[in-house]
Amino acid sequence: MSASLDTSFFGHPRGLSTLFFTEMWERFSYYGMRAILLLYMTAAVTAGGMGLSAADGAAIYGAYTAAVYMAAIPGGFVADRLLGLRRSVFWGGVLIASGHFCLAFGVTWLFYLGLILIVAGTGLLKPNVSAIVGTLYSSDDQRRDAGFTIFYMGINLGAFISPLVCGWLAQSDSFKGVLSSMGLSPEHSWHWGFGAAGIGMTLGLVQYSLGGRKLVETPVVHPATNPALLWAQFAACCVAVFGLLYFLWDYRDGVVLVGTFIFAAWFVAQTDPGVERKRAYAVMILFVFAALFWGGFEQAGSSLNLFGDRFTRNEVFGISFPSSFHQSTNSIFLIIFAPIFAWLWIRMGKTKTEPSSPVKFSLGLLFVGAGFAVIAVAARVSGANGDGLVSPMWLTVVYLLHTIGELCLSPVGLSTMTKLAPARLAGSIMGVWFMATSVGNFVGGRVAGQFETFPLPSLFGAVCLTTVAAGLICLALSPTIKRLMGGVN
Repeated sequence: MSASLDTSFFGHPRGLSTLFFTEMWERFSYYGMRAILLLYMTAAVTAGGMGLSAADGAAIYGAYTAAVYMAAIPGGFVADRLLGLRRSVFWGGVLIASGHFCLAFGVTWLFYLGLILIVAGTGLLKPNVSAIVGTLYSSDDQRRDAGFTIFYMGINLGAFISPLVCGWLAQSDSFKGVLSSMGLSPEHSWHWGFGAAGIGMTLGLVQYSLGGRKLVETPVVHPATNPALLWAQFAACCVAVFGLLYFLWDYRDGVVLVGTFIFAAWFVAQTDPGVERKRAYAVMILFVFAALFWGGFEQAGSSLNLFGDRFTRNEVFGISFPSSFHQSTNSIFLIIFAPIFAWLWIRMGKTKTEPSSPVKFSLGLLFVGAGFAVIAVAARVSGANGDGLVSPMWLTVVYLLHTIGELCLSPVGLSTMTKLAPARLAGSIMGVWFMATSVGNFVGGRVAGQFETFPLPSLFGAVCLTTVAAGLICLALSPTIKRLMGGVN
């Protein structure tokens, strides 16, 4: 049965189930680690943390999360030219699991090695598993956006469970009591959380290996005539890039901007003149708006995470909970609303009333801006309270608005990239998409670095104004972007 006619997984191709659970476990590992990463770096040494300031911790956090998504570019290159999509996903999972287990040892040099391994592994896995989802559908299949939304549910099922598991192991007094009763140091609870993330990725690898037969083998489109030479060139390029970033760290803003521009020019140059080139221009415009969206949205793991830890009364009905549990709120809403949005896009598609992808992008930006308007008010209220703590409902409303924005932009963006991509650049164009997330994470880390030095109402208010303005500009440009997309909606 051809993929476009297969309806064995809730009306979708059977291979979607394998990819759903693979991405679920990968995101379990990533979001479980992310929920406690900045909190661990900024925790006092006596509490088992690294004792960094919020500015230093946020800088490392922003650079790390930016690198995670930036690695999608070489990851797409490796898949397109050397390994193919399926093998790239597998070896990416191996590197990710190894990285999380490095974090679990509590040794400083292993901590940084672990981050590097997770970066490299995510670069191989994340863009290419999304590209495989795109191969399950024909370009005109009406189920395509809905399929990516279901796939997105897998992402967020893992992201919902992991902060509860990893956060409980890392922060809860009850688990620290268990460690003490076993004669183990309770300050080492952070590393149990990191270890749980590694176990999650290992389960994902097992599932992917067993379910791989459900996937159509995707060959390397342009196999290398001399793989050894190409690998050597690739390694030399990586060394040069990381070396440049290291020596120019004090000028990292300029490096990121220049590197982004160079990559954009390279990507456009790979396309043929005509419709393909126009679509590449559309991709680049959407890239800018996606980067602005993620710059606000990805504050969840940095400034919003710190706000939840330091200025929020973390209890419900008198029962206290670790601050990292807030990281599951977005995923709860995604699990609830993703099926509704999947149904909505199909319904509107049948009646010819579905908004175009650029309009959906603008809605995403407007909703994330609305969320920052709410948290700006919460920051002002926390300053007025005697104890400086606000109800957790403030963050709940923020994550609700951000979730609606995410569902308007993120799964739709994944689907749009696969529709705009020429077959020979399937992995590379997903690298473009995740590079937008990378730039957004980098900018978000820079913003979060001002958490302890800038008035929070003004800080969150500035993010609100930036994203709302970007949403209105994207809405105004949507007819032009749609024309460049050459018939793709």
